[in-house]
Amino acid sequence: MGRIRKLLIPGVDKKVLVKDAARLLPDPARRRFLAGGASLGALTLLTGCDVSDSFSAERMLKQISKFNDGVQAWMFNPNALAPEFPESAITRPFPFNGYYDQDDAPDIKAADWKLEVRGLVENKKSWTLDELYKLPEVKQVTRHICVEGWSAIGSWSGTPLRDFLKLIGADTRAKYVWFQCADKDGYNSPLDMRTALHPQTQMTFKFADQILPRAYGYPMKIRVPTKLGFKNPKYVISMEVTNDYKGGYWEDQGYNSFSGN
Repeated sequence: MGRIRKLLIPGVDKKVLVKDAARLLPDPARRRFLAGGASLGALTLLTGCDVSDSFSAERMLKQISKFNDGVQAWMFNPNALAPEFPESAITRPFPFNGYYDQDDAPDIKAADWKLEVRGLVENKKSWTLDELYKLPEVKQVTRHICVEGWSAIGSWSGTPLRDFLKLIGADTRAKYVWFQCADKDGYNSPLDMRTALHPQTQMTFKFADQILPRAYGYPMKIRVPTKLGFKNPKYVISMEVTNDYKGGYWEDQGYNSFSGN
């Protein structure tokens, strides 16, 4: 009892092991393999994880999650675009997505709202909604994929986040853009900088060519079509450019922080 079993294979490079294992699978399976916690968790055991009676399941899961995040980030192509669809493919009605009832969604008044900007940026001024509405607008019809297993296609319009980061003089060498929301439980979520700079990552102000409804995140949500739905924060009240990992509402409960492709 208490004996530690070392499962690292001598001379094996961890990144090469994952890459070679993925090559053995057809493309759809490869994507599931690289995104799936259980499969990569098993590989973690082959890449140097010590297992003993004193090794807690919680610690194991945290290491697996961290490993998954690293592999997904390593495989992420910042130039690959998520599929876009014709407007005829839009899901109607588009479902409400939240961990609370729709009636409990934040009810924000435009006159009372400002976007606070913090962290590693040159211009830390707060932005009113009218100021943000004047920024160049881009439209996308993309699929929202929920971690619960459903998906829906919506039409979203707003300003590319990378353009806004440039406008405020953000240090794009930083690791994260961290968002705080107006939800009753203080929803927050980090976005890795490479994803923040992806051309489809958007500060969204409209849904279906209309002002963003309360149900979908008024006055502003962050639309990230390369990520799972919980990485698309709504009712955003502040963003911070930072090198510190600050966790997030679901990330602190065990969800993978990267959660994308």
